[in-house]
Amino acid sequence: MRHEVRFSGFGGQGIILSAVILGRAAVMYDGNYAVQTQVYGPEARGGASMSAVIIDDQPILYPKVTNPDIFVIMSQEGFEKYGVQAGEHAVMILDSSLVQSRPQCRCTEIPATREAKQTLGRDIVANIIMLGALVRTTGVVGEVAIEKAILDSVPKGTENLNLKAMKLGFELAEKENVT
Repeated sequence: MRHEVRFSGFGGQGIILSAVILGRAAVMYDGNYAVQTQVYGPEARGGASMSAVIIDDQPILYPKVTNPDIFVIMSQEGFEKYGVQAGEHAVMILDSSLVQSRPQCRCTEIPATREAKQTLGRDIVANIIMLGALVRTTGVVGEVAIEKAILDSVPKGTENLNLKAMKLGFELAEKENVT
């Protein structure tokens, strides 16, 4: 089954890393095909950033996302630039700490940045919270696959923090999707 996932936010939030981790989970641990692309402004931090992943059980012949069915939005500017056009059948996971707008599609609100700061003491893992929420909400890759891909991708010495962030994302998505 084909999924086109678009991540957006601002530089420094780990938008590109999130897409790389998701693609790695799909290819290395779920046995699918994946291709990842990225776009960011000239600013290293703070500028608009977008990354996308196509995941499919068939070979991918065109690497650009043309019709995203899943959005992960981590900033208001990211929503305005890349999320506002989400179709009614799409699923959006958004960081309710930083995004004020709401889409017309199904939406899961995750206060990732707030929870990363308050619960884990490090806002740098907000993207990993969002990955956990993405996986629990959509099942786009397996939970074991995303865990292994995170462990493959994060700096040594941060594994436990990142696993806590992922599990917090699972919990927050579960709460949001139950209510």
